[in-house]
Amino acid sequence: MKDNYIRFDWSIKRLLRQKANFGVLEGFFTVLLDEKVEIIEMLESNDQMQNYYKFNRVDIKAKNSKGEIIIVEVQNIHEMPFRERVVYDATKGITEHISLDESYYEAKKIYSISIFYFDIGKGNDYLYHGQNIFTGVHTGDRLEVSVKGKYLLVHKLPAELLPEYFLIRVNEFNQVAVTPLEEWLGYLKDGTIRPDTTVPGLMEAREKLLYHNMSDGERYAYNEYLSDLMIQNDALEGSKLEGFQEGLQEIRQQRLQQGVFLERNEIAANMKKLGLDIPLISQATGLTPEEIAKL
Repeated sequence: MKDNYIRFDWSIKRLLRQKANFGVLEGFFTVLLDEKVEIIEMLESNDQMQNYYKFNRVDIKAKNSKGEIIIVEVQNIHEMPFRERVVYDATKGITEHISLDESYYEAKKIYSISIFYFDIGKGNDYLYHGQNIFTGVHTGDRLEVSVKGKYLLVHKLPAELLPEYFLIRVNEFNQVAVTPLEEWLGYLKDGTIRPDTTVPGLMEAREKLLYHNMSDGERYAYNEYLSDLMIQNDALEGSKLEGFQEGLQEIRQQRLQQGVFLERNEIAANMKKLGLDIPLISQATGLTPEEIAKL
């Protein structure tokens, strides 16, 4: 019997927040950031946003391979309206924790990982990376910002203060998984994990995220979640079709109006050649005297 694994976007809502399951996320970060990452704690948000969004995002305090403190935000995004919140919520989430504890003073780097389950725009890759770098237009030097540290002012590059972004376009991944990152994309997309995988995080997921290990209550909630996603995807496809049909109708209407206008111009021009008065031509075609005079 083929093993059935719980989807990542569901797991991050509940299971992966448990300390016993940190290994899954640690492996994901290790593969994506290309260095060993160890989770220290989950950072709870004070934001009173609707539960759907809150529980599709997790903020994490971790340690990298150099022993430096980093902050990682992961958010799963299924709906179009949330696309506009990626930058806003990444910086807002970090700001909340800055005001609450000393994580800001300790953090060497901030990462924002957004996993999209719909088409966010043009582009051929499934992974995009960006960071904030401000370069002098005339001097070419990189701007350093003075910030208040725990005891004194320190200078940091904007890229150290502002999030470094990873945008993962799950639906754009359509290839055979060869690398560890590609194996992770396969799991993110359809929940598949190779039985012989040695990829960090996926080895732990094979043990921790088995569907048949869920309780009856968890399984019911999970199935309801999958059902909601199917309905949402159907609605999105329906809205795309509706938008296409509306656009097509608008084009047809424009062409019809253009055809009527050209036809009236032709009739008016012929009436003008026959020597008929402009007021009469205007009354017959609906064109203004000025429009008729130009014919």
